[in-house]
Amino acid sequence: MIQTTELHTHSHETPPKGATFDQLKCKECGAEYETKAIHVCELCFGPLEVKYNYDEIRRQVTRETIQAGPNSIWRYRPFLPVMTDNPIDVGTGMTPLVKSNRLARRLGMKNLYIKNDAVNMPTLSFKDRVVSVALTRAKELGFTTVSCASTGNLANSTAAIAAYAGLDCCVFIPSDLEAGKVLGTLIYNPTLMSVKGNYDQVNRLCSEVANTHGWGFVNINLRPYYSEGSKTLAYEVAEQLGWQLPDRIVAPLASGSLFTKIYKGFQEFIQVGLVDEKAVRFTGAQADGCSPIASAFREGRDFIKPVKPNTVAKSIAIGNPADGVYALEVAHKTNGNIESVSDAEIIEGMKLLAETEGIFTETAGGTTIAVLKKSLEAGKIDPDETTVVYITGNGLKTQEAVQGYIGEPLTIEPKLESFERALERSRTLDRLEWQQVLV
Repeated sequence: MIQTTELHTHSHETPPKGATFDQLKCKECGAEYETKAIHVCELCFGPLEVKYNYDEIRRQVTRETIQAGPNSIWRYRPFLPVMTDNPIDVGTGMTPLVKSNRLARRLGMKNLYIKNDAVNMPTLSFKDRVVSVALTRAKELGFTTVSCASTGNLANSTAAIAAYAGLDCCVFIPSDLEAGKVLGTLIYNPTLMSVKGNYDQVNRLCSEVANTHGWGFVNINLRPYYSEGSKTLAYEVAEQLGWQLPDRIVAPLASGSLFTKIYKGFQEFIQVGLVDEKAVRFTGAQADGCSPIASAFREGRDFIKPVKPNTVAKSIAIGNPADGVYALEVAHKTNGNIESVSDAEIIEGMKLLAETEGIFTETAGGTTIAVLKKSLEAGKIDPDETTVVYITGNGLKTQEAVQGYIGEPLTIEPKLESFERALERSRTLDRLEWQQVLV
């Protein structure tokens, strides 16, 4: 049963020997705070970020110590905001970096890699990374009930990893989510609140609940720790490329946090000497039906105008993105770009990745592939550069998006002639499709 009031004790008043972080720091005014469950600056309301001791990290970490570590995100523990040597490890991370052949050829690219978090453990999205970090920190801070506001993937991760860690869990989702995401949360037996409203309304409600019930909300009061988990997507790519950085990355934008943390992860590896310095260009992907960051980029604005989401890509449908302005900054300072694509292009992107590389991604991945294609066609991405595309979630979670767009099985009698007739029909249909393409 969920408790409503809780005591928060610091499990470590003094950081243990070898701890690599000791403060939270406001991204806007630089004010510093204790490493508690707070996420907003009391002086200017800017977001708080974990401040690390990079000299200490440099002392602790080499390529060899990382490679000798666990086959999960926790091989990078000194770069993550936890004190314990026994973090919650459910095998999250170290997902495949796939060298693309057929998709690359279709798009006319030389060096395309796909970072495939559609097979991340335990719930098949990149959110398993951020939740593993957040819940490890939540336990350190004495929370026994954890929660989140989610468009689906985060609810899956929070419920699953809380179950593994023995934490009470109550999660909040918009009531129009895909069935796979609802089912993929309920199976872990959390308390699931389905809110009649969009994600931004869910998030506002959760801020009030966090204040009144004293729970650990991974993406609210624990956000400074939670968001750091995304950096592991940068570390793994650098390590998997043979301790080198790519020329460009393409990633989806929801709150904008993932984008900024991949940037931060690359910078940290440079700073502690694990990789050579290199300018990596950042391309961000949004859906036309929810593109507040892409619109700001297109119009040359340095502020975000909130929008009301209306897109098939529900997992990235955040109309008022918390880190939108920081994502814009990253795109500008890396000479990158931020694009948006239509729902039809998103579905085409999902199909294209599946039929060329055998990877079934959800709508966010379809958005990312569609933006890669669009940016290439517009001459905004050099086809010769080493490009890494981040696929952040699994297509089994958003089956509704492609229903009606991928054909039907051919129903036949258990007889050879029935099979032959169906085979001929399918070949004729294929030929007709090719003729249409050629016209």
